[in-house]
Amino acid sequence: MSASTAPIVPSDEVATALAEGRPVVALESTIIAHGLPRPRNLTVATELETMLREQGVTPATIAVLDGHAHVGLTDAQLERIAADDEVVKASVRDLPYILAQGGSAATTVASTALLADRAGIEVFATGGLGGVHREATRTFDESADLQVLSATPIVVVAAGVKSILDVPATLERLETLGITVLGYRTDRFPGFYVTDSGQPIDWRVEQPEDVAAVLAEARALDLRGAVLVANPVDPGEQLDPELHDRVLAESLEAAEAQGLRGKDVTPFLLDHIQRVTGGASLDANIAAVSGNVDVAGQIATAAARRRP
Repeated sequence: MSASTAPIVPSDEVATALAEGRPVVALESTIIAHGLPRPRNLTVATELETMLREQGVTPATIAVLDGHAHVGLTDAQLERIAADDEVVKASVRDLPYILAQGGSAATTVASTALLADRAGIEVFATGGLGGVHREATRTFDESADLQVLSATPIVVVAAGVKSILDVPATLERLETLGITVLGYRTDRFPGFYVTDSGQPIDWRVEQPEDVAAVLAEARALDLRGAVLVANPVDPGEQLDPELHDRVLAESLEAAEAQGLRGKDVTPFLLDHIQRVTGGASLDANIAAVSGNVDVAGQIATAAARRRP
């Protein structure tokens, strides 16, 4: 377990599971507070935790509440994250200020990965990663997810990166940053809403035990980068690829017409895609997250079996 003096508060359930060497999977809270509409957000959050418990895995949803980083939430805390309008979104750069001010925040991929690692958790499940934004050569807009994962030795199960990003450039950055990318039963890098982003993956694994073995070798080499398990959404639950491509092109044109830049672009695009697809993109999003949590639970179980 990583040493830390940060105000990290594991739940009793998580603390016991870690002490006993049982499998634990970290879950982010931004998708609950800011990614899904109410009341569906709380329903999905509860379902994801239940899915893990049914596998014999302890869920550790992470959030900052009243100046403390909670790793594992009670039912009341989960409801608070889902319903409280005062809960902001916090990446790693925001954590020191929010903690110092006694504030409350939902954690992004970057901050969830960091806090999970500090708590001693090896596996984290999310929807899609952030990455290099389109026109990044002009705007220098790149998600903090990439830099944080380059220095955080944790397994991250994700449905690739959001398709609104520059996927080829993101894959180049993942390579440069030393983040191992594994295709889970696929040779193609997934595109979040869709099964195939159009980009290949160098390395493929078939079973949770394969990922656990890769993690063990990464630890033996004392590598600091994450292992990204790219797990595509089921083809039957993906957003129709033709519809996806058309709506994405229209959304990009709309963002350009409104002169949107920087951090304003992503939420606009995601909201625009959701509205135009009549919620179909939201269904694909939830399907991707659920599939990732399922696989993450299996990987955490396999990793726990490898430990003495």
